[in-house]
Amino acid sequence: QVQLVESGGGTVQAGGSLRLSCAASGRTFSNYVMGWFRQAPGKEREFVITSTLSGAVTHLAASVKGRFTISRDNAKNTVYLQMNSLKPEDTAIYYCAAGRVVGTAASDYDYWGQGTQVTVSS
Repeated sequence: QVQLVESGGGTVQAGGSLRLSCAASGRTFSNYVMGWFRQAPGKEREFVITSTLSGAVTHLAASVKGRFTISRDNAKNTVYLQMNSLKPEDTAIYYCAAGRVVGTAASDYDYWGQGTQVTVSS
């Protein structure tokens, strides 16, 4: 079992930046692929970004390309989502997820955090 807790969400003006953190506990963090998803009001959960076990980006949604990046600190059991040049359409609840395979589908991930709200005002 892996427990995930996101933090760092909040309200920011368009063009601003936020860094989300996801702290993991339980099983060996370094054995899990980590990804970020988001869900806007009235929409389905969508993939944002994922990385390899070492933190290299493997997949990235077109809508965030050039603005978002993922990193991880295996010593701290934490994965980060750096979000720059934020847009109002980035407003959503952001979830981190852990899984055994690199993928862009929610079903590729076994464990989920509770989510953190990001609101971008225009």
